[in-house]
Amino acid sequence: MSGKTIVVVGGTSGIGLEIAKDSIARGDKVVITGRDETRTQRIAMGLGPEATGIALDISEPATIAHQLSPLGRVDGLVLAAIERDANNVRDYSIERAVRLVTLKLVGYTETIHALLDRLEPTVDTGIVLFGGRAKDLPYPGSTTVSSINGGVTGLVNTLALELAPIRVNAVHPGIIGDSPFWATKPEGVLDGYKKHTPGGELATMVDVVDAVQFLLRNRGVSAVNLYVDRGTALL
Repeated sequence: MSGKTIVVVGGTSGIGLEIAKDSIARGDKVVITGRDETRTQRIAMGLGPEATGIALDISEPATIAHQLSPLGRVDGLVLAAIERDANNVRDYSIERAVRLVTLKLVGYTETIHALLDRLEPTVDTGIVLFGGRAKDLPYPGSTTVSSINGGVTGLVNTLALELAPIRVNAVHPGIIGDSPFWATKPEGVLDGYKKHTPGGELATMVDVVDAVQFLLRNRGVSAVNLYVDRGTALL
């Protein structure tokens, strides 16, 4: 066992769950969070004795400190909780926009704030935020998503400065072909995206997990925004 405790916010499904599994395989203890307590506890039990679950909805930041109060020492934090939203300026939903901005910018920051007294103040401690390539490669309906993913870049810079020697980085996935969201798309949908990557393939969940672990554990890396998209922007 590594003796480390890694908290994965949004660790009950998709890439967050894969990060939790990989961390356990590396010998870590893992705390996963999800909005529904029963489901979160069930998934944690399925991961084995090295995993525990906590109910947490970071779109309600005033509740975060209380929900995380049972936690002890934390050696690494992954903020993988995301929500997808198609919200264009012509049919703008203020409610959805405020929820998403709150979740990722305020919620991510308050989670770190709430855990600061338990995050070990050492270069061995890593924090990884999830952004996304929509900040540079917008699409119709990505007004809010593109904006907050750009905001994540700003968060990385300020937090890396303010929290040093704790390291803060972000991973920005592109289209992840085998993720639950994309893998269920109708046949042919992903082919169009593959044409825009050198080599004609999309990044995978394993690629993202590997990138997160690198940012989480490499002592020489801080204030980095890492793209995992198989070079989409080149074509």
